[in-house]
Amino acid sequence: MLNELALDDFLASALKEDIGCGDVTTDSLIRPSQQSECGLYAKEDGVLAGMEVAARAFHLLNAGILFQAERTDGSTVAPGDRIAGIRGNARAILKGERVALNILQRMSGIATKTRRMCELIREYPARITDTRKTLPGFRMLDKYAVIVGGGTNHRMNLSDLVLIKDNHIAAVGSIAEAVALAKKKAPFPVKVEVEVENQRQLAEAIQAGADIVMLDNMGCDEMRKAVAFTNHRVTLEASGNVEENSVVAIASTGVDYISCGALTHSVRALDISLKFDC
Repeated sequence: MLNELALDDFLASALKEDIGCGDVTTDSLIRPSQQSECGLYAKEDGVLAGMEVAARAFHLLNAGILFQAERTDGSTVAPGDRIAGIRGNARAILKGERVALNILQRMSGIATKTRRMCELIREYPARITDTRKTLPGFRMLDKYAVIVGGGTNHRMNLSDLVLIKDNHIAAVGSIAEAVALAKKKAPFPVKVEVEVENQRQLAEAIQAGADIVMLDNMGCDEMRKAVAFTNHRVTLEASGNVEENSVVAIASTGVDYISCGALTHSVRALDISLKFDC
């Protein structure tokens, strides 16, 4: 899922932003030829994601750096666990440290939260999925981290799926007209999803031929009615302020997917540090 060309472009931009015209601290204190060893350590419980990305950040600065992963993406970690060893040019390691850690911590935070959400509803068939509420520029990494945590990806970008929301409906005039236009003009393989707020709109979306219906901010009783009415004719996605304290009740209604913007839009980074051994 990680496009290597896109990843290198992203990391190069991040490194340029952080290093600027040069690392005046490192370049003043560290000999150009100095070789050092260090380790990456978890400082709290969580799920790792982004090890390959962190390694690539260092390699872009110095291809001779040895990044030895001791844990893999998807591994659970506890405080004090060593997750990787790094050996090579000390200047390059220090210059890449912040970018590598920022990304690794963010991705691991997303994977950790996703894993918790998935574990909470493991007794139900519903799947946890993400949204487009990602940090600009980070979407590929954010969505990869969701997969690592056990979730699924919703559309990667606007070209993946027709998703007719309230503003589209207001602009066009009706759900039926919006679906008809989408079916006529969208590329053949693209499915059509419609966001609805009540049972009347749900019936209209199904009648119009929607492939997927998003139940937007419905209460659990309303979602159960929607599941019963739909009777597997279309895929149902629940959406709207989904959190750990509400996801089990939502899953119990029988919906197929539960989308959660909080997986990526307000993630808490997992605490990980880099420590020099010598």
